[in-house]
Amino acid sequence: MEPAPSIEIEFRVRYAETDQMGFVHHANYLVYFEMGRVELLRARGLSYRDLEAQGFLLVVVKATVRYHKPARYDDLLRLRTTVTRVTAARIDHSYKLYRGDELLAEGETTLACVDRQGRVQRVPDFLREPGSA
Repeated sequence: MEPAPSIEIEFRVRYAETDQMGFVHHANYLVYFEMGRVELLRARGLSYRDLEAQGFLLVVVKATVRYHKPARYDDLLRLRTTVTRVTAARIDHSYKLYRGDELLAEGETTLACVDRQGRVQRVPDFLREPGSA
């Protein structure tokens, strides 16, 4: 069995992503997760723009985040994004966000594949193949 497709990216926390206490605002963790999904797809030779041009839209229908420790301005973070399951119309991802070896947050999302009218459609085969996002 092939390992689940995954990718790690590194980035620095920008000042605008922090709150008055100097911590990354909780909503930005979902933005970071999206960055991971985009780069995972890009690593497979695709982009969201390409998918949308073909009429496939991936919309978040479920998102969870568990916060363990806060990230702060200028922290160098590492995000691991993994595809955990692909069904007929959905793709599940998991995320682990680190500062060094310290786990700061983890989460999951479920994306549904829909057409431009919002009707559920099958995940295209090229996203179901091993190594896809």
